[in-house]
Amino acid sequence: MELPISHILLATGFTLVLIGFWGILKHRNILRIIIGFSLIDTGMHIVLVATGYVTGGTAPIIDEALEKADAVRRAVDPIPSALVVTAIVIGFSVTAIMLSFAIRLHETRKTLSIDALTESKW
Repeated sequence: MELPISHILLATGFTLVLIGFWGILKHRNILRIIIGFSLIDTGMHIVLVATGYVTGGTAPIIDEALEKADAVRRAVDPIPSALVVTAIVIGFSVTAIMLSFAIRLHETRKTLSIDALTESKW
């Protein structure tokens, strides 16, 4: 019995999301929390690509390689891939902003522990 690649991708993506949540909730260092956010971001990208993947599929272009009758079964959905490309750019931007805040916090407080930032709690 062979597992389809989409199931392997889904399992990998959800595993990365869980590791990212564990990194965010377990660690007190800001850099490790940022890495957790990046893992969640990457895991969600993999899950989105896995939802649009079709085993043995081809590009959704109706021509001699892909007949109209086979289009529903064999065409790969391009929307998840397009969304992931956009999400990658947004994820890099969010990570850059989080890292810039971490640098500013380290410059002012000389630590990266969120335990030292108690005055912003309510």
